[in-house]
Amino acid sequence: MTETTMLAFVCVQNAGRSQMAYAFAERERANRGLESEIDLVTGGTDPADHVHEEVVATMADAGFDIGDRSPREVTFEEVRDADYVITMGCSAEDVCPAGWAGENRDWDLDDPDGRSPAEVARIRDDVRERVADLFDELAGD
Repeated sequence: MTETTMLAFVCVQNAGRSQMAYAFAERERANRGLESEIDLVTGGTDPADHVHEEVVATMADAGFDIGDRSPREVTFEEVRDADYVITMGCSAEDVCPAGWAGENRDWDLDDPDGRSPAEVARIRDDVRERVADLFDELAGD
């Protein structure tokens, strides 16, 4: 990679899957020394009041403290400027602007809200693997 790549992890509430993806992406970016090459953003189209408690607990089990994070609204400009908009199982039809030149990928993940700890852990592990695969692809590994 020679120029900055913007990754946007977007969902409706920005309270579960996209928060997990963002946390794993921050770690991948740091571990690979790509801070100057990859910009990250996360947000929702209709943000919740807080990150789902089961997501905070499951991420803590994986060594991440996301309890102080707040869901936020993704802006039109953030999506427009992103090279990749990764949606979590919620369609990007209402997210990606007309004429946008970036790439959209929908990971079609189950919503962790209200699920058992084992189900949330399965979703978390799927997100972790998808984020690592995305970084492998971007790095040309």
